[in-house]
Amino acid sequence: MDEIIVTPPSPPLDEIDRQVIDALRRDGRAAFAQIAESLNVSPGMIRLRYNRLVELGYLKVVAVTNPLMMGKRTMAMIGVRTEGSKMLEVASRLSAFDEVVYVVVVSGRYDLMIEVFCRDHEDLLNFLTEKLAKVDGVRETESFMYLKIAKEIYF
Repeated sequence: MDEIIVTPPSPPLDEIDRQVIDALRRDGRAAFAQIAESLNVSPGMIRLRYNRLVELGYLKVVAVTNPLMMGKRTMAMIGVRTEGSKMLEVASRLSAFDEVVYVVVVSGRYDLMIEVFCRDHEDLLNFLTEKLAKVDGVRETESFMYLKIAKEIYF
């Protein structure tokens, strides 16, 4: 929750950097030798580029789980309106809940948007009534249950 969207000055990326990033977006486990061969450069160059991209913050290496395989069959996006002076405190409190996988402070109709993964409808109902509704500073919520995920990428 400490991340604030800013555009700090960053070293420019060249075409090889962009192609390394693109290859890893398609397959995060692609071998450096395989990427190097497709770009006609050495695997050592790809290793150096990869390490530099990670060090500069262009790449973050994580394992992405499949919520359905993890027993989370009900997913929802929830718009949250807060008492203005408690917005960041509410965001922090919501971030601590196991069901919450994403919290953003936004402008517009809502103050926060949160994404939650729950076992089933009953688990979501319990989250809404026993956890979310009881957070001091939450004024109003609106839930949007996922019916189908049509596109999911990790940029």
